[in-house]
Amino acid sequence: MVGRVSTSATYRDQAAPVTRRGTRQRRAILQALHELLREQPFAEIAVSTISERAGVGRSAFYFYFDSKYSVLAQLLADVTDALDERTQALAPRSRDESPADAAKRLVGGAAAAFGGNDPVITACVLARHTDSKIQELLTQQSDRVVDRIVAAVNDEIKAGTAHPISDDIPALVRTLATTTALMLSGETFFLDRDRDLQRGLRVLERLWLSAVWGERGGEQG
Repeated sequence: MVGRVSTSATYRDQAAPVTRRGTRQRRAILQALHELLREQPFAEIAVSTISERAGVGRSAFYFYFDSKYSVLAQLLADVTDALDERTQALAPRSRDESPADAAKRLVGGAAAAFGGNDPVITACVLARHTDSKIQELLTQQSDRVVDRIVAAVNDEIKAGTAHPISDDIPALVRTLATTTALMLSGETFFLDRDRDLQRGLRVLERLWLSAVWGERGGEQG
């Protein structure tokens, strides 16, 4: 079963303690947007609104960030990193972890990201088709994830513990990651009329297992 990890904690809970005034202001801006995303769509949030919620002037805002998109980009990176730290979804497979368990962990981490109701991820998913800048943020974040998985797979290939279906590991991982993200983001053509996500998750786990490790679902390695 895929475990779910809630990401609904406030951004302040994820941030490290701060001491300097400048750092406090920057964190206040990040926290302000995180809170505002729970209340209204990103497109309706202005820099002045973020600054007012954060208790800083516009000049202070622009000292730390070029635009509201740069704030969102930092939030997306931080939320993703915090989630990965909790789920260890992108960690290399340990010697005592089977490929099947590694596939479940990876898919489970992705499911936690999309199903945890974090306002940052929700805002990005909802706006990705209508806002090219947000789509670019998601692409950049996807590149980070793909690069980490590619590195882990290449290490396993060198160790003789993975047998991918393609020699083009970056393209393989990107295809698998994109398929996973599209299904978990609720794209209707990936789910049946009942929208039974659990069925999709089981298929995703077996897809990763077969494509990366060369194993059939249910086998241990």
